[in-house]
Amino acid sequence: MKNIKDLVSIDTEVQGGQPVFIGTRVPVVSLFYHLERGVSLDEFLADFPTVKKELAISILEVAENLFSSGNISKLYETAA
Repeated sequence: MKNIKDLVSIDTEVQGGQPVFIGTRVPVVSLFYHLERGVSLDEFLADFPTVKKELAISILEVAENLFSSGNISKLYETAA
């Protein structure tokens, strides 16, 4: 799994500290909003040309790994 710090930036001077794709001003959550609404990854990338496809895929892979059954209990422990 890639290091999240290589994929996401959080800076109070950029988008009010909202997590953004590294090297952009595009909030990561915008990817998930688009996908929830049935927008394809390619359409998302066309809407946000500063986000590279490899970066978006890496974010999706991190999300998949984070919410896999083996890691969800660790997430619960961290959040508690």
